Amino acid sequence: MNDPCMVGLDLGTTGAKAGLVSASGRIVATASAGYETSTPRPGWAEQDPAAWWEACCAALRRLMRDGGVEPARVSGIGVSGQMHGSVFLDASEGVIRPCILWCDQRTAPQCDWIMERVSTMDLARWVSNPALPGFTAPKVLWLRQNEAGSYSRVARLLLPKDYINLMLSGVPCTEVSDASGTLMFDVRRREWSREMLDALEIPAEWLPEVGSSVDAIGRVTSRAAEATGLPVGIPVAGGGADNACGAIGMGVTGPGQVAVSIGSSGTVLAPTSEPLVDERMRLHTFCHAAEDTWYLMGVMLSAGLSLRWFRDELGEPEATAAGERGLDTYLLLDETAGSAPPGCEGLVFLPYLTGERTPHADPDARGVLFGLDLTKTRAHVVRSVMEGVVFGLCDSIGLMRELGVPLRMVVAGGGGSRSRLWRGMQADVFGLPITTAGESDSAMLGAALLAGVASGVFGSVEEACGMAVSRGETVEPDPGNARPYKRYYEVFRALYPALKDIFKMQAVPW
Repeated sequence: MNDPCMVGLDLGTTGAKAGLVSASGRIVATASAGYETSTPRPGWAEQDPAAWWEACCAALRRLMRDGGVEPARVSGIGVSGQMHGSVFLDASEGVIRPCILWCDQRTAPQCDWIMERVSTMDLARWVSNPALPGFTAPKVLWLRQNEAGSYSRVARLLLPKDYINLMLSGVPCTEVSDASGTLMFDVRRREWSREMLDALEIPAEWLPEVGSSVDAIGRVTSRAAEATGLPVGIPVAGGGADNACGAIGMGVTGPGQVAVSIGSSGTVLAPTSEPLVDERMRLHTFCHAAEDTWYLMGVMLSAGLSLRWFRDELGEPEATAAGERGLDTYLLLDETAGSAPPGCEGLVFLPYLTGERTPHADPDARGVLFGLDLTKTRAHVVRSVMEGVVFGLCDSIGLMRELGVPLRMVVAGGGGSRSRLWRGMQADVFGLPITTAGESDSAMLGAALLAGVASGVFGSVEEACGMAVSRGETVEPDPGNARPYKRYYEVFRALYPALKDIFKMQAVPW
């Protein structure tokens, strides 16, 4: 076979994964390398951009060495990356300090400061998103208020994957899907928000040019080629934010479909043909990496993490049996949960183990197991944890329906999509058919498809997905389960308002 291959590179929170992808969507080879996260103080999370580049180079060298593909077949590279991180560069494009990550919580005071200067209505008009600690703009304010020496040296601000693109091509730029998560970008007009920058007193000259995710921003330099093993001169695509690339890798590029991913956290992403904004901004509104498309997204913080908590703290029987039988513990947890009825006869779990984002935006919210009595068994508890995650995801589905977003089918991704029981719960609670994504590394695949468009292998993102994205099994809703799920989802929704003030009473002061 001599068909072209694209390189997809996903810059994740724990490591970089590179893949060679054929024009038909076949994953020819993959390679990965990890890096560490530093936590200098509780709630802080930082990484060294030099460690990213070192890991990317190691993964790419291994990929090109062991992938069995002639360099002449490689048409281009696309990068997907973790969102919101702040890479501060000096006038020589040197890194000034470690990157403050998306999960870093230090900037709550800066978010309060933003809300004192900018109204909720202005946030909706200017950037279409709320002021949250994870976003980039509050990190700039934190630097100004806490590290004046570093702040005085800043000449350029980049996002994580854009730093990798700079190292690959020598070109400092970004694209619309990643810029959307900075709280400095006008999502409607697809350009930096002059109003927001002025209000926060952030220099516009620090921000790079914004292009399309499928534009070729430059070409792999000879220096980068030597470091990575990539062919010199191949196009570097603009790339995309991890959620946008993941949706492309799942084939979710236009209205009607929704991507639901259960990893440690959970996301619900629905493409739209125009920028829709929830007035209360419980959902995020971002530009998609697909051309002329936006998306709404809800985020829950402890999705798969809730089941992992149960496995680690209360799952010893399943873990022991799994070890004896050579099975995955999660498979046996599925079996245990499957023996309890839908709705768990009134046992309801709130999955707010690390607070919650959508729809409550409440860091003080906590997990609750409600409805325990002497009839409840271990199976009820495991199943209630899984159902609580689905109810949390359904909150985002409901908000999207309120905004008139057409939802016809869900494509499930993340580790949770491997559980047929969990997929069935989603189908029944959402009232929608659930189809699995054909490729688990959807962000890496999506980045590779963007490279395919940038290098001319495909004419558009839609064409790339049509040719290269596959789907797995579809689970249809079971009408017999609708009644118990409807009843106990109403209980689930009533619990947070009833407990909100109590959550704040028990919050641990930092």
